[in-house]
Amino acid sequence: MSEIKLATETRTDFGKGAARRVRRENKVPGVLYGHGTEPVHVTLPGHELLLALRTPNVLLSLDIEGKNELAIPKAVQRDAIKGSLVHVDLILVKRGEKVTVEVVIETEGELAPGTFLVENVLNTLSVETEATHIPESVTVSIQGLEAGASILAKDIALPKGTTLVTDADAVAIQILAAQAEEPAAEGAEGEATEGAEA
Repeated sequence: MSEIKLATETRTDFGKGAARRVRRENKVPGVLYGHGTEPVHVTLPGHELLLALRTPNVLLSLDIEGKNELAIPKAVQRDAIKGSLVHVDLILVKRGEKVTVEVVIETEGELAPGTFLVENVLNTLSVETEATHIPESVTVSIQGLEAGASILAKDIALPKGTTLVTDADAVAIQILAAQAEEPAAEGAEGEATEGAEA
């Protein structure tokens, strides 16, 4: 997993007005937590952070006024309409340290012939892994599965050094039979006939 370097500044102005000023400069206000230290309020470059967050559980290498820290995103707030970044919470991590994160479940393969649907009961798995080796996703095969089949969390192969935190017997994926379409209502024709007779 590669690190993305971001030049980061500490900030001392707080409140909505200060946050708006930061965003007008195409920067994003954030808070850095972890390791029993006091939260550090920071400002991050908006465009670079937006690109970095396209990678799930991205590892950020923060240059905070000459001091380097590693962090992963914990919570990201976006503008509901524009989709732009409003605020980000980051968690400090160290090399070799284990962290618990949510990893996206992806499926591959073709179902057995027939009209079946794949239902993602879980969209992510909670796993414990080394902070500098967080997988972007985990993949599970649905090849040849039919309606009624299910895949449990424990059935999904995890990368080396990653352990499952989600309940092992939780259903992650299930295969459903597609619902048959209901026949169209016949009321319209009857009404038209009655109108003609009257």
